[in-house]
Amino acid sequence: MRNRYGINLIWFLLMAMILATGGCAESVEITQIFKDVTAQEASDLIQQNEGNPDFQIIDVRTPEEFNDGHIENAILIDFYSEDFRDEIARLDREKTYFVYCRSGNRSGQAVDIMAELGFQEVYNLSAGIKEWVEQGFPVVK
Repeated sequence: MRNRYGINLIWFLLMAMILATGGCAESVEITQIFKDVTAQEASDLIQQNEGNPDFQIIDVRTPEEFNDGHIENAILIDFYSEDFRDEIARLDREKTYFVYCRSGNRSGQAVDIMAELGFQEVYNLSAGIKEWVEQGFPVVK
């Protein structure tokens, strides 16, 4: 009878500790950052991340638009391609991304998709590469 009492007491104390600490596992809150940026802010962001392998520039325009001129080191993922969402889903969600298109419409939609897929940090060139060029920032062909 004593042994049973001791086991029950241990069980009770164990459950009390678990309840007092909020459970066995610690919860980790993941903060997502999604921000529209101007051409100047985008240029600053690119300069700050020069050489950072965890920072990627994504151009979501068509291949023709990309070939007419794009931001240096940009990766083309055509928003209009049938497998756009799959290509985005293959990216590392823990990296930081800067996304742009011609005017900010497609890139805004792309950022929404990235948010749904659980990406952590994404910046959108809100007025697109049009503003980038108007502000005198360079493109490569």
